[in-house]
Amino acid sequence: MVRFLIGAAVGLLVYRAWTHSRSSPPLHVRDAGPSQMRNPPRRWDMLDEMVDESFPASDPPGTY
Repeated sequence: MVRFLIGAAVGLLVYRAWTHSRSSPPLHVRDAGPSQMRNPPRRWDMLDEMVDESFPASDPPGTY
């Protein structure tokens, strides 16, 4: 039983070290609105504003 717990602890530490070294730095997310864009569109309506404000969604994709 003790060997199992030691093995599990070592495995957890190795896993955490491996996943921590593979993590990427956080991405910068710009504020919403055409004034915050590098190349703002010529036309901007209420629907464009709502879509722009909804990103990033609260549920990231599985590859995040």
